[in-house]
Amino acid sequence: MLIKKITTNYKQTQKLGEKMAKEVLALRQAQDKNNSAVVFGLQGNLGGGKTTFLQGFSKGLGIKEKILSPTFVILKHFKITKSQIPNPKSQTNSKFQILNSKFTDFYHIDCYRLKNEKDILALMGFSAKGGPASGWKKIIENPKNIIAIEWPEKIKRILPKNIIYIKFTCPEQSRRVDKNKREIKIKI
Repeated sequence: MLIKKITTNYKQTQKLGEKMAKEVLALRQAQDKNNSAVVFGLQGNLGGGKTTFLQGFSKGLGIKEKILSPTFVILKHFKITKSQIPNPKSQTNSKFQILNSKFTDFYHIDCYRLKNEKDILALMGFSAKGGPASGWKKIIENPKNIIAIEWPEKIKRILPKNIIYIKFTCPEQSRRVDKNKREIKIKI
């Protein structure tokens, strides 16, 4: 499935991220068979809106810390405590209700400075048997994790098959007119 959205400013991009977080939480909350993390791959040029989207996404997860691009630190980890998620069964007039989420951790990874998957595996530590990095495996396989990866093409060989790709582009015809306009394609 491919979903296309257009945003014309950073606030709209953040709102789209916030809405998506709430929808992911609601969907996963309703499912009992979660055997791996939810992984998003964010693709686009520098300044394309990836981190702006994740600022809204993290807000939708209930994270209060400021979200900045982890370009130099590669990975940032945030705890998810409570999230405001849609509750279709709610008897109240409120569209959202605070619930405890099944998710406990949000990882924001920026692979821009990495050459390939070997770099992220080295950062996460190798397993004793010399196989895939035990830290990476623990994060990617934990169903309580949400992982957002900027520049996922750099580590594509170690990404799960069920990754949700989000591509950010500035439509060619709008570059001259509106540099803040973004086309965001979500491939589920």
